[in-house]
Amino acid sequence: MNYPRRQFLKTTAAGVGVVLLGSCRTASDSRPAAPKNFDPFATVPLGRSGLKVSRFCLGTGMKGGKRESNHTRMGKEKFERLIHEAYDRGTRLFDLADLYGTHPYVISALRDIRRDRFQITTKIWFRPGGIPEPERPDADVIVARFLKELRTDYIDLLLLHCVVSPKWPQELARQMEIIAKLKQKGVVRAHGVSCHSLAALEACATEPWVDSVHTRINPFGMSMDDKPEKVVPVLQRIHAAGKGVVGMKIIGEGRLRNDPEKRSESVRFTLGLGCVDVLNVGCESTTEIDDLSDRVRAVPQRV
Repeated sequence: MNYPRRQFLKTTAAGVGVVLLGSCRTASDSRPAAPKNFDPFATVPLGRSGLKVSRFCLGTGMKGGKRESNHTRMGKEKFERLIHEAYDRGTRLFDLADLYGTHPYVISALRDIRRDRFQITTKIWFRPGGIPEPERPDADVIVARFLKELRTDYIDLLLLHCVVSPKWPQELARQMEIIAKLKQKGVVRAHGVSCHSLAALEACATEPWVDSVHTRINPFGMSMDDKPEKVVPVLQRIHAAGKGVVGMKIIGEGRLRNDPEKRSESVRFTLGLGCVDVLNVGCESTTEIDDLSDRVRAVPQRV
């Protein structure tokens, strides 16, 4: 059945809440369960990847490319202060990428924090352009460099960045095999992809190699792979298959910065879906982190 877009947006999140509520009641309890609001910094499982991460993830790739982003353009002192203050508020997951050039900043900012108390996501850029050099070595060569830049022995979540083709599992099979071997060695704890097309996203649902997916999601279709009513069913299948789902573009790639009502609507919509584990947002100030946190705390969940 094809729903009108407005009806879809209203019913999707509401329906999830009803299902969750119903699953928690017993025959002897006819009272409605007391609502419990979402905690932006609660530790949540990332699908069945084995990772437990904070619900809010600090993204570091706003306007990223050629190994720089709005975050690196802040300058070392300001960016590192943002990272540390995010950690102090409860953030335990940090989203990096070779494309963004943010590896050195995060580890430097968190140098006084035990490595097992936070998680790092980073991404391999395999496409033409995007980074300065034309060569694209195999994943083991790239990961060895990442470990030096991050000054760590392991990467919590390693992604193939910006997959678009519906045949990416076949086209990137060699890199997937190399990364799987790195996981067996403990160098990578979980692996997956960052998707930038609906066809690529659909391939994730049935690909056993995928532990977690980065996907673009908001109720307005901003910077997404397709309309929400087409993307959401795919995310539900991915999540039902036990894969982690990390939502990106919750604030519409910054376009909702000056629209508090739509920011709240986007947060409510995404959390209400029940198939997005993590909100990955490229906040550029502690004010933005606090604003997003407050909006997450305003959303009731059913337990």
